[in-house]
Amino acid sequence: MRILVVQESDWLERNPHQQHHLMERMATRGHEIRVIDYPIDWPKDEDSKGLTYPREVHKGISKIKEDAEIDVIRPSFIKVKGLNYASLFFSHKKEIKRQIKEFKPDIILGLGILNTYNASKIAKKMGIPFVYYFIDVLHALIPEKAFQELGKKFTQKAIENSDLVITINKKLSEFAVTMGADPNRTILIDAGIDLNDFNPDLDDSSIRAQWNIKKDDIVLFFMGWIYEFAGMKELARTLGENKEKYPNFKILIVGDGDAFDEMVSIKEEYNLGDQLILTGKQPYTKIPEYLSSADFCLLPAYIDEPIMQDIVPIKLYEYLAMKKVVIASELPGISKEFGYGHGIEYVQKAEEVLDLAKNIIDNGQYDKIASAGREYVQNNDWEAIVDKFEKAMKNLLN
Repeated sequence: MRILVVQESDWLERNPHQQHHLMERMATRGHEIRVIDYPIDWPKDEDSKGLTYPREVHKGISKIKEDAEIDVIRPSFIKVKGLNYASLFFSHKKEIKRQIKEFKPDIILGLGILNTYNASKIAKKMGIPFVYYFIDVLHALIPEKAFQELGKKFTQKAIENSDLVITINKKLSEFAVTMGADPNRTILIDAGIDLNDFNPDLDDSSIRAQWNIKKDDIVLFFMGWIYEFAGMKELARTLGENKEKYPNFKILIVGDGDAFDEMVSIKEEYNLGDQLILTGKQPYTKIPEYLSSADFCLLPAYIDEPIMQDIVPIKLYEYLAMKKVVIASELPGISKEFGYGHGIEYVQKAEEVLDLAKNIIDNGQYDKIASAGREYVQNNDWEAIVDKFEKAMKNLLN
């Protein structure tokens, strides 16, 4: 089958998300996948010249599976904040029509807002099955708050136009229904893990040597985009103010983001040295090795942050698969999805992480909690997830 994917994030540069794993595995099964994307970080590209971002075509892209080949089309847009959305609306609409004519998709899969609204409308008019793959509350992530309500309305309309809505956790399923999804045409397909890659027995010696992590160090690990609300600034300051209490605790952060520069400043301000390790962005293939060096994996985001209420990041499954104890804020989506006693220990704020980690170790609870987490996610192997998705697409076509 031929699947046209439309999204308003960067397929090429951002680390692999749910859709990358799923679509590349579909490609290896013989399905043809084509993606329309958007370089969301264009304002940070200092080398980019001119007022208009030119249309680009990237052929044979793979980020996870070497034998997966996905063509990525990037329509042009005006590189002026505010006008970028207006121009994107029309250029993506034109590209969707072009791809329907050239690629002749059997199904269109939407993950965005503006281009997904256009895709849903065009698909409905042309009788092509449209699937909304609802993996995040995207309108809440729009940087310009003035556009968030408008983004919500476009999302609602795209959901109403959908033949099928797929979510990746229980809380998102509930939220999708409040946004207009038909409960009878809404299904949940969990996030997946490659259990071969995320193996608890991986050797971490080279990572520990590279970053001066000693055998008796306790490593608190975070990976991904460092949002201002991620809790990592607060955690780093707490360690900086209590270095004597936690002399062998180290925070290892793999990734970059909005708060990265401030993390560098905190490291200097508190003279944290190698107690705060900032690696920057790393290749996805290295992530399991980095994870292997961790003792605790973290998601201590602000508990009242609207963006975080309904999501369950895929990295939580990867953390648990690696048989690590996860410490996370007690957010509604996470606690509803994983419950209690399944490898995740909850805090109300980032400042509580160090004490909780120390108590778990001192009380001899670590192995029990970590083993429960690995057991909980062992049925989420990606091949099983792709089986469910492929079956859902075939059912929709039939």
